[in-house]
Amino acid sequence: MRDAVIIDAVRTPIGKRNGTLGTLHAADLSAHVLNALVHRTGIDPAIVDDVMWGCVTQIGDQSSNIGRIAVLAAGWPEHVPGVTINRACGSSQQAVDSAAHAVMSGQYDVVVAGGVETMTRVPLGAHRVSGQPYGQTVLDRYGKAEFNQGLGAELIAERYGLSRLALDEFAAASHTKAAAAIDSGVFDDHVVPIDIDGTKFATDEGLRRSTTPEVLAKLKPSFRPDGVIHAGNSSQISDGAAALLITTAERARELGLTPIARYHSGAVSGADPVTMLLGPIPATEKALGRAGLTIDEIGAFEVNEAFAPVPLAWLAETGADPDRLNPLGGAIAVGHPLGGSGAILMTRLLAQMRREQLRYGLQTMCEGGGTANATILELLA
Repeated sequence: MRDAVIIDAVRTPIGKRNGTLGTLHAADLSAHVLNALVHRTGIDPAIVDDVMWGCVTQIGDQSSNIGRIAVLAAGWPEHVPGVTINRACGSSQQAVDSAAHAVMSGQYDVVVAGGVETMTRVPLGAHRVSGQPYGQTVLDRYGKAEFNQGLGAELIAERYGLSRLALDEFAAASHTKAAAAIDSGVFDDHVVPIDIDGTKFATDEGLRRSTTPEVLAKLKPSFRPDGVIHAGNSSQISDGAAALLITTAERARELGLTPIARYHSGAVSGADPVTMLLGPIPATEKALGRAGLTIDEIGAFEVNEAFAPVPLAWLAETGADPDRLNPLGGAIAVGHPLGGSGAILMTRLLAQMRREQLRYGLQTMCEGGGTANATILELLA
């Protein structure tokens, strides 16, 4: 089987809700990173076999196959197709996985994978305007009136004995690590600035440098009166997009391109849809098993910070080194633009792997409905 390699990975700065990126249509935000890939790699977009694009709330601005519309917005040739993928929060990670699978199988030679979410313009929960998202049969199976991620996070915290203080300490540390990464220029190589009304927007907007556990302790619980989950230890509602160029090592040589990393292994797994957010645990185990690697051989982990209990429960179950977890901060500090987050995490993972010359990195995302992706990359350059 052929290999799949990543040539480049770019992302927008992440905008906070009703912030700097709130005026941009999802197609235009997507086009920005698509054209950044073209500019940085020098490829002719005409050679791209497909654009695989993650997006979660596919209504309004993000309807009508936003992956295809993004290609047109970028001014790429009309013969370049695009498809939109929805695996909830892991949509753009699934886009990367699917792109790698297509290249490895020989069906495609050059693919762009990534995703977008403009949560300012298409609000969280907008899909609930009409109809019932889950259907009564599934709700009856689990004895629930609905599935709620916040309540799932509360259940995880309870199961793993995670106190409000422990969660708030993790959340504050996310801001501290993100601030250090921004200040040291870790993101500079892969964040592509956007000109907004004549001003260059280049830095993740959600970071709150003054965040401490004491500050977070003042926030009210969001899902239960006596709960431990609140806005400060949950991911931020955000806008953003990211894209990666994926091909084979042979095709890269023909194009004069130098790969950053190899797609080593990947897995997807399901879990209880009530707690919903524990899927990264079995997905990680499955990916490591396929890779023939142990947890100790992985140099960096990106575990999406949907809610603070998610990476903490993952740590408890996997026994991973806490110092290798989300070393650049995470979604609690800088945001979680749903359909773009998987690809955004991958840009961050690659940045850390290159900075520290780590051979292997793993990222995993919890996803609505109780699924999760896990992907292992191997550094090449």
